[in-house]
Amino acid sequence: MFSMKSKLAFTCIFFLLSSATFGQNSATTSMNEKLPYEEIGASPETYTAATVAARMIDGLGYRYYWSSEGLREEDLDFKPSDDARSMRETMVHLYGLSGTILNASKNVANIRPMENVPENFADMRAATLKNLAEASSILKNNPEKALSELKIIFKRGENSSEFPYWNMINGPIADAIYHTGQIVSFRRSAGNPMNPKVNVFMGKNRP
Repeated sequence: MFSMKSKLAFTCIFFLLSSATFGQNSATTSMNEKLPYEEIGASPETYTAATVAARMIDGLGYRYYWSSEGLREEDLDFKPSDDARSMRETMVHLYGLSGTILNASKNVANIRPMENVPENFADMRAATLKNLAEASSILKNNPEKALSELKIIFKRGENSSEFPYWNMINGPIADAIYHTGQIVSFRRSAGNPMNPKVNVFMGKNRP
């Protein structure tokens, strides 16, 4: 197992990971496929640690759906400055975060470096939304699940490290919300603002 110093270094490497690239809105994702999080569904009937965590993921999913809806190829290439991440690179990072969120709900290790990263934007977006929806569904279907039983597990070669679910809340979930907000800002600067009817408070677009 890693020392605490190695754990911190490993985590920093994870959050900086965004090296893959992807192309246009075509390829293998069906244009007629209905993706999750066009709106947030009904609230869970009870408040538990698991259902609250699921609702946080749902809020992220709704934000991500609409921040990434209708992006153009030129939007994906946009970056606010030469030394900043492009929107494309930020989307890859969000995909990685969504996988970590899902894997924690399953107690499955995150293998690094990431494998089988979608190269196509439509596939990347669909996979990210599906990861979030599946993670939320697992938690909602197990409302009494003790989050203390869930771990964030990183594995690189023969080395592995584990973190408690606390780190999921202030780490990948919060980080993904942060970067989704960047997408909203970037696309506005690129001249393609997000749908103004999005209502993140209600989790459903205004009519």
